[in-house]
Amino acid sequence: MTSRTSSFAALAAFVLAPFAALAQTGDEVPFITSPDNVTLEMLRISGVGAQDHLIDLGSGDGRIVITAAKRFGASGLGVEIVPDLVRQSQRHARDAGVADRVEFREQDLFQTDLARATVVTMYLLPDVNLQLRPRLLALQPGTRIVSHDWDLGDWKPDRTTLVPVPDKQVGLEKSSQIHFWVVPAKVEGLWCPHPLMGPGALELTQKFQEVEGKLTRRGRTREGAGRLAGRILHLETKGDRRMELEVAGDALRAIGRTDYPMLNGQALFTRARGGRC
Repeated sequence: MTSRTSSFAALAAFVLAPFAALAQTGDEVPFITSPDNVTLEMLRISGVGAQDHLIDLGSGDGRIVITAAKRFGASGLGVEIVPDLVRQSQRHARDAGVADRVEFREQDLFQTDLARATVVTMYLLPDVNLQLRPRLLALQPGTRIVSHDWDLGDWKPDRTTLVPVPDKQVGLEKSSQIHFWVVPAKVEGLWCPHPLMGPGALELTQKFQEVEGKLTRRGRTREGAGRLAGRILHLETKGDRRMELEVAGDALRAIGRTDYPMLNGQALFTRARGGRC
């Protein structure tokens, strides 16, 4: 092990030490309060509104779910493994007048059904985030994920903001990172063009929200790259050719700039069957 690696390991151990010490009390994930300005930034960055159902994994004293309901009109569920914190959250919800829109359960977060969520919030340990990642990626495209401080490994955030926390007790920095992701649709594979485009194929490869494409038409191939924002794929090929497509089941529907404006709203590409167009 090099001295640089040793230094990094020592620093990581120091930063995570307060979490590790708390974890030894027997709780699956230690409870550390998110300051109010961090809570508000988590809700702001995810655009929470009255149409949303927010699920907070490891909800602690319930403040994220309650604030989402009281200030933004959302409904919500808080999942917490410590019974006293669940009871405290339920009491806070009644005091805030939002008990009819929120629920708190004593439950293992790994056993929680996330299907109804439009927003998932969490302040968990890094390894717990990584264990949850496959379940988060399986949620409906467009679901928003927000994490306080810890990321999701090589699934890079769509956005990160920094919030000052002068009284922060964990780590060296007196600030918190708020990471935000939008669950991307699954587009990897071969797609066949609309007949008006002529014979060809669009081959897409995907790593989370990042997409690379190869469009072949009439014997010519153009390579490009793009990015998914939920169900919306922004794809740009060489020569400043841009396409904005909406993933709708087995179709990529034209919704923005393309070479075929007459096809806007229609399936510009459909997923290949049998591995060929």
